[in-house]
Amino acid sequence: MTVRDSGRVALITGASRGIGYGIAAALVARGDKVCVTGRGEEDLREAVAKLGADRAVAVPGRAHDEEHQAVAVERAMDAFGRIDFLINNAGTNPVFGPMADLDLGAARKVYETNVISALGFAQRTWKAWQKDNGGAIVNIASVAGVSASPFIGAYGMSKAAMVNLTLQLAHEFAPGVRVNAIAPAVVRTGFASALYEGREEEVTAAYPLGRLGVPEDIGGAAAFLTSDQADWITGQTLTVDGGLFLNAGVT
Repeated sequence: MTVRDSGRVALITGASRGIGYGIAAALVARGDKVCVTGRGEEDLREAVAKLGADRAVAVPGRAHDEEHQAVAVERAMDAFGRIDFLINNAGTNPVFGPMADLDLGAARKVYETNVISALGFAQRTWKAWQKDNGGAIVNIASVAGVSASPFIGAYGMSKAAMVNLTLQLAHEFAPGVRVNAIAPAVVRTGFASALYEGREEEVTAAYPLGRLGVPEDIGGAAAFLTSDQADWITGQTLTVDGGLFLNAGVT
């Protein structure tokens, strides 16, 4: 089936696999073109091959590297001439344990990758295209950013900052650019595997919809938030959690 070209372009960070790739696939399926970033060159090559070399380009690098941010934005502009949508998905969580024992250097790394990089990409995309032409930004936060999450406190702290960054950018970039966030619960990806592997049945039991998330769930949400149907939505965090929060406080 031939997909009609929408004429729109998205820059998606951390998109070689998992949630980022799920978002890229959803946007390409509706006719967008994408510039995807990630650390693994081989993973990126495979992603572009699946998305279509005529629909996607890739830029390897680390999200917190300012030179990489500049190159990614420049590559998207050179390849497609515009960046309508920015999806800040790149993230890391190298630590697991109580906040009392949290290594502060690791905490800085988490914040730098999960928050500062998102701001850097937003600044560059704004200046390169969106300031004069409009568009939308979607920040991938987490339910850990809106509730206490034992043993992943540093990650949750960074995602809470991502929610507030969404509010700040939504206010400052209006009216031309809409900025929203998505807060997923546990999604079946390599990144989140430590949260469910070996006890998936136990973890899934907490979800009223009876399953963990998959990347396509987040891809659909991102496609909506960057669509014309969401044209009057900005500054919001959409929780995509399989009903997990319905059980909050239930005994």
